[in-house]
Amino acid sequence: MINRQLETIARKLFTKYPILSITGPRQSGKTTLLKYMFPELPYISLENTDERLFAINDPKGFLSNYPNGAILDEVQQTPELFSYIQTIVDEKNKTGMFVLSGSQNFMLLEKITQSLAGRVAILKLLPLSTIELRNANINIDNFYKLIFTGFYPAIYSREIESKYFYQNYIQTYIERDVRTLKNIGDLNNFTKFLQLCAGRTGQILNYSSLANDCDISVNTAKAWLSVLESSYIIFLLQPHYKNFNKRLIKMPKLYFYDTGLVASLLKINDDEQLKTHYLFGNLFENFIISEFQKYYYNSGLMSSIYFWRDNKGQEIDLIIENAEKLIPIEIKSSKTFSLDYFKNVKYYNNLSGNRTENSYVVYGSDKNYNSTEGKFISWKNLHDLFKIIL
Repeated sequence: MINRQLETIARKLFTKYPILSITGPRQSGKTTLLKYMFPELPYISLENTDERLFAINDPKGFLSNYPNGAILDEVQQTPELFSYIQTIVDEKNKTGMFVLSGSQNFMLLEKITQSLAGRVAILKLLPLSTIELRNANINIDNFYKLIFTGFYPAIYSREIESKYFYQNYIQTYIERDVRTLKNIGDLNNFTKFLQLCAGRTGQILNYSSLANDCDISVNTAKAWLSVLESSYIIFLLQPHYKNFNKRLIKMPKLYFYDTGLVASLLKINDDEQLKTHYLFGNLFENFIISEFQKYYYNSGLMSSIYFWRDNKGQEIDLIIENAEKLIPIEIKSSKTFSLDYFKNVKYYNNLSGNRTENSYVVYGSDKNYNSTEGKFISWKNLHDLFKIIL
C-alpha cells in the first residue's frame, strides 16, 4: 500500500469524534486506507446487494450486528441507517465507533447534515499527490508522463497502463454513479458532455456555450456539472471577489481532480502527444492547482484557493487566501524562467498592495530561484510553497 498523507489527521480525528467520514472519487484508495487503518472494525460494503437490502429493510437489526462500530462503505446508498447511527453513538457516548465512506459527496454530506451534525469529522481523499508518490519512491521526474498517467493508486500499485485504466474507469463511472445520481436517459450524450468539459479544462466556465455544443439546455448543463462535482470528477475554482475598484470576472473556472482522466477524454495516447497538444498549458495548470487541493484536503482543511481576473483580461492563475493575506501565484509550463512571467503579478500587486516577497511563479524547471520580482518555484518543490503559505 502507498502510504497516504490523510492517515495522520484521520487517526487523530477518530479519537475525537464518534464518527469519521471519508469521501472521495471511486478508486482513490478509500477502502484500502480504511481497512489498513482500522483492522479491528468490521468492513461492510453497501454496494453488496444483500447487505444493502438488509440495511434498508431492517436498519436497527442490521446495526445490532456491529455493537462496537464498523466501516460502512458507500453508505449514502442506505439513508435509512443514519438516524439509527445517531441514536447508537449518542447512547454509547464514546469516540471512534463508525467510519462512513462514499464516492458521492453530495448525497453523503446531505445525510450527515440532516442526522449526524456535530458527531462526525469529515475528510476527503483524492487520488495520489506528488508528495505521496515521492515518499513511495516512485519516479516523478517527468511531468509530461505524470500528467498523462494520472494519479489513481491502482495505476501504480497494480501497474495498470493508464490508457486501459481510464477507459474502464469512465465506463464504470457512467454506468454506476451517473445512473444513481441523476436520471439521465442518454448516457452517450453525457459521455460527450464529459469530453466537452475536458476540452474546457482551465477555462472560464460558459454554461451557454457548453450547453449549445452538447445540444442540451443550460439548466441540464448545470445539473450535469453538479453530478460531476458531487462524484469528484471536476471542481469549479471560484474567482476571488475582493474589489480593487475594478470590474472582476465572477464566473468559475473548470478543472478536473485528475489530469490522466482529462488526457484520456481528450484521446491523448501517450506523453509524447501531450507535449504538443494545444491544451498542454491548461493541463499543466490543472495539475498544479489539483496538487494544492490535495494538500489542503490531506491536511484535513477546507480548500482556500481562488483565481483572479478583471474585465480587461488581467489574470492570476491562483490566489491563496491565508489569514488576511492574498498570495498570487502564476503557473507556467515552461522549463526556462523569465521575469515576464511576473507581469500579471506586478499588476495585481499594484492594486492589492501585495509585496514581491509574497509573489510566486510555479514553472516547469527543476530548481527554485529568487528574483527581484518574486520567487520561481519548481513544480517538483511545491512542498516548499505549501510550508510558506499554508
